[in-house]
Amino acid sequence: MSQGSSEGKVDPAEALLAWLRDSGRSLGFSQIGVADVDLRHAEPGLLAWLEAGFHGQMHYMQAHGLKRARPSELVPGTLRVITARMDYLPRSTPEGWQAVEWRRLSEPQQAAVSVYARGRDYHKVLRSRLQKLAEQLAQKLGPLGHRAFTDSAPVLEVELAQRSGLGWRGKHTLTLAREAGSMFFLGEIFVDVPLPLTAPVSAHCGQCEACIGACPTGAIVAPYRLDARRCISYLTIEHEGPIPVEMRPLMGNRIYGCDDCQLICPWNKYAQRASVADFDARPALQAPSLAPLWQWDEATFLRHTEGSAIRRIGHERWQRNLAVAMGNALALADDPGLRSALAASLPQASPLLAEHITWALAQTAR
Repeated sequence: MSQGSSEGKVDPAEALLAWLRDSGRSLGFSQIGVADVDLRHAEPGLLAWLEAGFHGQMHYMQAHGLKRARPSELVPGTLRVITARMDYLPRSTPEGWQAVEWRRLSEPQQAAVSVYARGRDYHKVLRSRLQKLAEQLAQKLGPLGHRAFTDSAPVLEVELAQRSGLGWRGKHTLTLAREAGSMFFLGEIFVDVPLPLTAPVSAHCGQCEACIGACPTGAIVAPYRLDARRCISYLTIEHEGPIPVEMRPLMGNRIYGCDDCQLICPWNKYAQRASVADFDARPALQAPSLAPLWQWDEATFLRHTEGSAIRRIGHERWQRNLAVAMGNALALADDPGLRSALAASLPQASPLLAEHITWALAQTAR
């Protein structure tokens, strides 16, 4: 072989990316990418979304303004963003899981909790593993400035995931991947070293608008445009006050989050099971019914939701959501047990909860 031949040489950039992917996989991540920090083309869409008020009560989104689209302003010195995907379907998820979830939604006495929230809080799981990946990178390259995020700061996660090749933005606004659907979490590490970039992938939604038609409340107001104020995930988790009366009948038995736009998506036939035990469904949330959940006092709620994303909404909002679901069940078929349980809780209920209980008790089967 001549001295000038490139045969047998390893590209340092490709070798570093391969190391990052292997290291990420050993920590439970399914995919790793690297994005640039220039997100200027995303700024007009972000501003239009905020100006329309689609963020609802999530005031932190407006407070940070364009920092969301400017990683180097959010964390000064940032040159690249490492993006990570972690699949979250519980390991015991059966084949045909989407049909199982649709059946749950059709049974008004059952309680529907979003799949992602049935196990350990993903913030805790991803953050610690992202931090370990950053520490391993520092050991390999030398000291580096870094900061890890997972849905915990004003970061344009989907935009970064798209730019780094983890997937494309679906019409429901979530990231979609050909080999994994959308049932995964995203995380990022902002770093101050010029890591090699990974290429974006093309979009594959085509003419499909199944997610738009499946949304129970019409929250996907146009392709790639979500009005959070109508989204059941927002209403049951982020919204602090009374749930708008006109939204309540549309919520069905969904008490924490909503998966409808993901259940209907054809790409989710490729959704992957989690590689970590953290996302296995807790027994109390695996196939819950409304009546037993209503009996949880605050101490029981805190015990069952310890280390869970659900705990952040608190017992009062948990019961608020349950009251709506119980009212929707009563609107389909009168149940003396549900009705008496609601009535028994009314005298000691807070004003917020009492308003929802009163509404629920007023629902009658037609």
